[in-house]
Amino acid sequence: MPETTLPAPSLAETVRSLMARARDDLAELVALRTVVGISPPEPFDRAADRIAALLSDAGFPETRLLSTDEGPKTVYARRPGPPGAPTVVLYAHYDVVSAQDETTWRTPPFELTERDGRWYGRGSADCKGNVVMHLTALRALQKAQAHEPYPDVDLVVLVDGCEEPGDGSIEKVLRAHPDLPAPDVIVVADTGNVAPGVPTLTTSLRGMAVAEIELSTLSGTLHSGQFGGPVPDALTALIRLLGTLHDSQGAPVVPAPDTGTGTGTGTGESTPPRGDAEYSEADLRADAGVLDGVALIGAGSIADRLWSRPAITVLAIQSPPLDDAVPALLPSAKALVSVRTPPGSDVHRVHEELADHLRGHVPWGARVDIRRVTSGPSFLADSGGRAHGVMRDALRDAFGVPARDVGAGGSIAVCSAFRALYPHAEIILCGVEDPPSHIHGTDESVSPREIASLAHAEALFLRRLPASRPDPRGSGHDAPRIPSTRPQEDR
Repeated sequence: MPETTLPAPSLAETVRSLMARARDDLAELVALRTVVGISPPEPFDRAADRIAALLSDAGFPETRLLSTDEGPKTVYARRPGPPGAPTVVLYAHYDVVSAQDETTWRTPPFELTERDGRWYGRGSADCKGNVVMHLTALRALQKAQAHEPYPDVDLVVLVDGCEEPGDGSIEKVLRAHPDLPAPDVIVVADTGNVAPGVPTLTTSLRGMAVAEIELSTLSGTLHSGQFGGPVPDALTALIRLLGTLHDSQGAPVVPAPDTGTGTGTGTGESTPPRGDAEYSEADLRADAGVLDGVALIGAGSIADRLWSRPAITVLAIQSPPLDDAVPALLPSAKALVSVRTPPGSDVHRVHEELADHLRGHVPWGARVDIRRVTSGPSFLADSGGRAHGVMRDALRDAFGVPARDVGAGGSIAVCSAFRALYPHAEIILCGVEDPPSHIHGTDESVSPREIASLAHAEALFLRRLPASRPDPRGSGHDAPRIPSTRPQEDR
């Protein structure tokens, strides 16, 4: 009898076949406590070595660990493409924020646990889940080589070990290695979808200005019964000062509405997405877990308040814990304040406005000291770029619904670092996070469906990108845009 040839599995089927391995990899990475500023070097070294090994196994002949000091290593891996191929960087990071009070987690934060169809653990979504998403896409393309050639792309993977502090340390690392190829496209996998199963491209990010404030009123601690009344307490003064940062509706008073807002700092950038259609109040209340009867703060559409307007948060106040409190007037008190700055704003000017406001509202003549902790520029993507169009099509085909463009209220310093280093590269932001992920919070989780769908989309994107490039003969001969539908074997 003639031998029967089975049809090649689709890319989606190939991705699904790799999800058990994806879970194993994520469990291994989550177990490594890579908390910047808290964990010792050993788990960072183990994570970097392991990720490099996984990328090597996924078909990357060149892997290196990059660093400029004794801090966490950046994993660099490259699979060279043919001459003239577009260079694409796939970025994610393996450091995580603290789990804080681990007793408040339903399951151990550094042990990947499956519950109700989601995988729980610190970094499961932000951002080790995105590391695994990249790996799954690359493995799918590697496995598909039995039936279809690998994409004609010069492919680089960068996995950062020090993203969470927001200081853009990756820029120092890359500047120290000028031999690395300059990318045409950078896929930053560190954001997520507006809802589970709704593919999303993030096209704007707010900046961030963080300052430490210290108020001093006394030369030493005093008994509150003996001196309370006429003598000012520093903590009370600090609370009054912090209360001036918002108006009666809860809208921030810094920066002023006309502070440096605009269309961004680079050519080809788009304006932030706007409009109530992007995010309803009901969805926001559900996603954020706002308690019944608690009002939202600020004014304007939800989308504007989240993505296009400033926000001020008191991140911490240094004060005695309740179980160690004594009846005393404190001589000094500190707070850490974060200002999320509008896209296109000058973060350094916002720092100055914040300091001017605080100095002008200090109560009772208290002495104030203000220290800049960190600054993160805002970001606007070239959402009309060629690579964005290819990625939108890939996301639609992988998820089965059209992709959405949205802003994001957070800040990702590496985007500005990449823009400074590679001003002509198109930067795409997407990722496996979604509102139920609760990144940076208790019981962080990721949906394996989001990992699978994003991996499928990324693999499609890498396959299709070379065909979308301009014709080398010059303007007027651009290759046609990727069509909106693809044959089944490309899915």
